[in-house]
Amino acid sequence: MLLSINSQNPQTRLIKKVSEVLLDGGIVIYPTDTVYGLGCSLFNKRGIEKIYEIKRRNKKQPLSFICADLKDISRYAQVTDFAYKTMKRYLPGPYTFILQASRLVPKIILPKRQTTGIRIPDNRICMAMVAELGQPIISTSVKADDDTYLNDPEEIEKLFKHRVDVIVNGDIPSSEPSTVISLIDDYVEILRVGKGDVSEFM
Repeated sequence: MLLSINSQNPQTRLIKKVSEVLLDGGIVIYPTDTVYGLGCSLFNKRGIEKIYEIKRRNKKQPLSFICADLKDISRYAQVTDFAYKTMKRYLPGPYTFILQASRLVPKIILPKRQTTGIRIPDNRICMAMVAELGQPIISTSVKADDDTYLNDPEEIEKLFKHRVDVIVNGDIPSSEPSTVISLIDDYVEILRVGKGDVSEFM
């Protein structure tokens, strides 16, 4: 199912429809402020396993997820004063911050380390989805077989319509992934340079 949702003023009934799919254990492709994300509820173990299959991703590779706000992040990760102040300056935005995971984070997305990647994208659609669901949503990028990022919903539908439950057309301008920054032990380490500006960290 391809749903077109207004990127500036997401329709409540459509957001509820997507949320119901997620609550029922479904998998959704949705816009963020960087690239299209592939996700399910953080607590949907079968959905997470299916995402690993769809992505052909090694289960030793961790998955990131989207939280509703900074307060929500503190439930799923250990947030020091330094980490809080840093994230407050940059979120919502095109960044994934790596933090020490709390016990609430399912082990399936923490293959080796007890660290996790958390996002708060500057995108009204996916943030409305998280708010309506009341749970974090897994967020991993949607790519073609040649590893290029996809940002055309119709192309995404052709490739993924039999593998996911809903594809949200949310009109995103870029196909650049998030910048990934580790804040473990209050030490800033840039792990991937993406859409988010890193000049202040250099």
